[in-house]
Amino acid sequence: MNEIERKNEIHQRELLATQLEIQQATMQQIGRELHDNIGQKLTLVSLYVQQMLYENKVSEASERIDQVSQIINQSLQDLRSLSKTLTDDNINQKEIVTLIQEEVDNTNSLKKCYISFKHNFKQVDLGFVHKNMLLRITQEFIQNSIKHSNCKNIYITLSTSEETLWELTIHDDGSGFDTSHITSNGIGLTNMKNRAEIIGAQFSLESEKNKGTTLNIILKKQS
Repeated sequence: MNEIERKNEIHQRELLATQLEIQQATMQQIGRELHDNIGQKLTLVSLYVQQMLYENKVSEASERIDQVSQIINQSLQDLRSLSKTLTDDNINQKEIVTLIQEEVDNTNSLKKCYISFKHNFKQVDLGFVHKNMLLRITQEFIQNSIKHSNCKNIYITLSTSEETLWELTIHDDGSGFDTSHITSNGIGLTNMKNRAEIIGAQFSLESEKNKGTTLNIILKKQS
């Protein structure tokens, strides 16, 4: 086996490991969504119906049925939304800026911190692997910052130029940390670096206590 074949084999193994990791995270998300969101709605529907049967008040039946119908419709919408996140079609059919903006909007709705997103992309045809890696790295950074840094703001910039296919920069204004202990703090930074390396992107991370953390990933165009 020559050097090129060996590198290709390593690349395929790393890509498979990342895919398996994503699948595991997705299954955990499914469990939480089914239990905490859709399960609660359907439980409420069951309670409404049981109450209707117990009370047997015809005058209130119409209002109760309407409430049940609304809850069921909302549950169906939630199921459709959840199913889209479980398929590759959600990533294949959308531009990377749309995928990141959706993540930003969802996080901002939780009001744990404020995230801004800027880009200069108009129409950039990125393949599934690149879009998937960019999205997962962005999600990982956001989750880490909210969980560990007590940040108030996160700033995301995605740009392209004559020299780069894309450049992703994310900065938070959180507490920062000692980057020499990345492997021991258990916040997924190694995973982000591995994902960047799989697609041949340059990875850099800078952090300083009380000044926040900055992630920069660059994928240069092939000459």
